Amino acid sequence: MMKSKLLMSAACAIMVLVVSGTMLAHHGTPAYENKLTELKQATVTRFSWANPHALINFDVKDANGNAQHWVVETAAPQALKLIGWSKASIGPGDVITVYTYASKTGNPVGRLSHIILADGTRLDDTVLGEDRHPN
Repeated sequence: MMKSKLLMSAACAIMVLVVSGTMLAHHGTPAYENKLTELKQATVTRFSWANPHALINFDVKDANGNAQHWVVETAAPQALKLIGWSKASIGPGDVITVYTYASKTGNPVGRLSHIILADGTRLDDTVLGEDRHPN
């Protein structure tokens, strides 16, 4: 009886360490800049309403007029629903302005702060709140 309790406790401890290590690795934000990047006239190519984060794929022209494909991650769909987002909030062809914390590597990826829809509606990302960096 004592051996099985000890074995069960050890198994639980190992499980907690594995899960918490994965969560910390997944939610690291030092990879993103401390300032917002504004991307105007971005055309949505895909909106993936999936866990652990919804993803917004879009095309936008860089300073030289060349098309760049970007992907930004948002909070989880469950969190987005709480502040008014839905699967239909944005879709392919929508033109939006994206405010993101871009990757420090220079790759066209980022962590969403908020977007402005064509009609002026602002959709925030719940994790970051009002223009706060994730760090």
